[in-house]
Amino acid sequence: MTREQLESYKSVKEEIEELKLRLSRLREEDSMMGSSVINDYRSGYPVPQAIVGIDWEKAIRAEKRYKDRIHRLEQEADDIEEYVEGIGDSLTRRIFRMYYLEGKSQKEIEKAVGLDRSCVSRKINLYLKKEKE
Repeated sequence: MTREQLESYKSVKEEIEELKLRLSRLREEDSMMGSSVINDYRSGYPVPQAIVGIDWEKAIRAEKRYKDRIHRLEQEADDIEEYVEGIGDSLTRRIFRMYYLEGKSQKEIEKAVGLDRSCVSRKINLYLKKEKE
């Protein structure tokens, strides 16, 4: 797991919520409206008639796209959470959880775990460096 992947966790979680909101409003959007023209032959000759409504094929494709993206992002978030929870050292795990998953600053973590900010930073850097090797 790279630092960039860990740092992307908050953004991934926010994007999941944004996509879920979009998905819930999908069929209400004007972008799903479609129009077509048909010929009405009831009078014996063709009379063009406009039809306006939801483009169901477009809506279903967009819904599938959103659901697929949500699924991939949820898997990515789960992988990051599993990585953090799999850290053996309790203190390092707590620091990673607070910093990467909860988005706390190193100053906030310093107060929570009783280390100074430089020790918190060093713990993160040493663990990531050790994992890289």
